Amino acid sequence: MNFIQKMKMSIASRKSFLCVGLDPDPRLMPPGISLNEFILGIVKSTSDLACSYKINFAFFESMGEKGFAHLKFARDCVPEDIPVIADAKRADIGNTSRQYAEAIFSVMGFDAITVNPYMGHDSLLPFISYTDRGVFILCRTSNPGSSDFQDVLVSNGTDKIPLYQLVSKKAAEWNQNGNIGLVVGATWPEEIKQIRNQNPDMPLLIPGVGAQGGSIELVAQNAIGPNSKMAIINSSRSIIHASCENDFGIRARLKAEEMRNQINFFSSR
Repeated sequence: MNFIQKMKMSIASRKSFLCVGLDPDPRLMPPGISLNEFILGIVKSTSDLACSYKINFAFFESMGEKGFAHLKFARDCVPEDIPVIADAKRADIGNTSRQYAEAIFSVMGFDAITVNPYMGHDSLLPFISYTDRGVFILCRTSNPGSSDFQDVLVSNGTDKIPLYQLVSKKAAEWNQNGNIGLVVGATWPEEIKQIRNQNPDMPLLIPGVGAQGGSIELVAQNAIGPNSKMAIINSSRSIIHASCENDFGIRARLKAEEMRNQINFFSSR
């Protein structure tokens, strides 16, 4: 089963487009709870509500040597039928990208990865070549500074278009294996609509609801809609750190259920 098939099955079985981001911040965790206990508690509390999990490597790499063990634990504690996305934002010259792809797909067993397109097609090809895995290309990111480069007008034949639209166009051209998706921030709802129109069947990974202020209503309507286009709407801090007390699992579940239901409600309108 490839990533797209696994993702579709998870969405259908859980009636959910919600992705829970595992970005644990020790400063916001309950006192006396180990990191592994925290991660397992979040997963157990939300695994019937989340269509996928996204693990941000930075939160584990910052822990040094022990972080890799925690990262592996986080990956392994997710139920087998739920896709897990490595939010690692990798890509480099071909030889280096091959090592990144080998590590994340073959060694760590992730179902998908986020990648940076700045170095072009050859830097992404080693990831795309894993035809059973998903590759989410950064397109229109949720941070305010994204406009520094992503809004710059670039040549597209006889016309000029913003760089993020060219990334969207190139992603469609490169999607020969049907395993490419795009990362589009929830803070840019009109851009989500444009990108969805350009790529009606491509999966979109959408961070930025919750703590970053993106509108669930606009995201659900523009990315999913009544035809249930494939979108994976991620929330991290708002869910996993909904409480810094021992009720963190209960609070995470309540928040995840609330967000899943909101996404479903607004996407059907």
